Amino acid sequence: MSQTISPLAGKPAPTSILVDIAKLLAAYSDLKPDPGEAAQRVAFGTSGHRGSSFQRSFNEWHILAISQAICEYRQSKGIDGPLFIGFDTHALSQPAFESALEVLAANGVETMISAKGEFTPTPTISHAILTYNKGRTKGLADGIVITPSHNPPDNGGFKYNPTNGGPADTYITNWVQDRANQLIEGGLKEVKRVPFAQASKASTTHSHDYLDAYVADLGNMIDFDIIRSAGVHMGVDPLGGAGVHFWAPIAERYKLDLTVVSDTVDPQFAFMTVDWDGQIRMDPSSKYAMQRLIVLKDKYDVAFACDTDHDRHGIVTRSNGLMEPNHYLSVLIDYLFQNRPQWSDKAAIGKTVVSTAMIDRVAKRLGRKLYEVPVGFKWFSEGLFDGSLGFGGEESAGASLLRRDGSVWTTDKDGLVPALLSAEITARHGKDPGELYAQMTKDLGEPFADRVEAAATPAQKAKLAKLSPDQLHSDQLAGEKITQVLDKAPGNSAAIGGIKAIAPSGWFAARPSGTEAIYKIYAESFKSKEHLKDILAEAQKIVDASLGGA
Repeated sequence: MSQTISPLAGKPAPTSILVDIAKLLAAYSDLKPDPGEAAQRVAFGTSGHRGSSFQRSFNEWHILAISQAICEYRQSKGIDGPLFIGFDTHALSQPAFESALEVLAANGVETMISAKGEFTPTPTISHAILTYNKGRTKGLADGIVITPSHNPPDNGGFKYNPTNGGPADTYITNWVQDRANQLIEGGLKEVKRVPFAQASKASTTHSHDYLDAYVADLGNMIDFDIIRSAGVHMGVDPLGGAGVHFWAPIAERYKLDLTVVSDTVDPQFAFMTVDWDGQIRMDPSSKYAMQRLIVLKDKYDVAFACDTDHDRHGIVTRSNGLMEPNHYLSVLIDYLFQNRPQWSDKAAIGKTVVSTAMIDRVAKRLGRKLYEVPVGFKWFSEGLFDGSLGFGGEESAGASLLRRDGSVWTTDKDGLVPALLSAEITARHGKDPGELYAQMTKDLGEPFADRVEAAATPAQKAKLAKLSPDQLHSDQLAGEKITQVLDKAPGNSAAIGGIKAIAPSGWFAARPSGTEAIYKIYAESFKSKEHLKDILAEAQKIVDASLGGA
């Protein structure tokens, strides 16, 4: 059941795989979910409710029901400040926004919509919530982010961020999910709604300039002076995403030598090169999806891209091409904790259980506490909010960090800031992050890592999520004694939704995706590529055995 690379991978998307936008939008309004079918119910994964209108897993009924449930949740918790809402460039995001606003206005929720209908990166919603709530104890704001992140063009996504600005925790998502499904089962009879034209003009609907508010504050995150003075030549590919119109104002305001490779917005994402599995996916960490920028690497001192909602980053260096997310996160952490003197000396480093063990070694060298959590950025939100975490990052290239003064910036992932920090790092060291990572491996050892993804049914995913340490049936991993088997994260003791086995020179973790119909096996070796292959082979046997009857 191992990963098979499509013959289309890394090549321009052929017309035959492009989504029919008219049919996709028609399916959004015409097809209704069957609450008796598990795949058609509202289900919040690691980052909100996601699906496709073609599969009846993301339709108008879902959004009306979720929006009403959010209104009722807010009321039950006394949340009566404004709700900040934004959407990305996926085709289903605009109609989902319209459906949501119809319900929010009917429920009398003060709603902050993007000025001039501008696309809205995920971090700008978190930034807006936190900026508004600063110094307040009542009348607090929350938000909705409409995006399926880097998922294919036929997908839609809908996520709630409570008053701490980060992704909702499991209690909230379960509450909203269960109530939304009740509303669907009841035929939406309890959903309050007004026509979109009326909702747009409602006294509770207000315009907010997300772009200017975010861009104007970036100087509190990035040392633009050093980037300017070093003359760092940068390139950025927004991948047709929500930040497409943010980069030129950033360059203008901070007088940067920054070239926007393309400002094309196309809901078919026909300009993309195809990802590993033959699908179009705007993943800035994928060498297959990032071909357009990789071929330009020698034109810039450093280049970067972000995914569709701009909460993930991809770094392309002259020295090394597209960096593995784990490699850049290691360099970024090492840099930040040595170059942010106003951060508390107690601020910890946050990582997920499937992120590289190189971060563990960096943390030890820095003398910083490591906070290791399950996959899902929500586990970092409170730590970033109260400053106990200086940085939180995921192996899938999602991260956020504190402001230069040590206060909170965002409690959701931010792709723009880590991207721009690659230029700050290059300016300060005179070396790009790829060169710095090469030096790091000489000092701390070189890891070899891989991730295998394969299709999995809901039943298989459920079985894999319940894997326990006693199902390993072995105390050896690729010739070494297993020192630890985890089904809970060391940092917060939360279930990791899978299993992680650790030996002195390597580890593997297996878990189902929270957002796609796949499972993932992560593995890393500090010995060799051959040792890594052995780890993956043994991990695959364990996964195959666990899925045998599913």
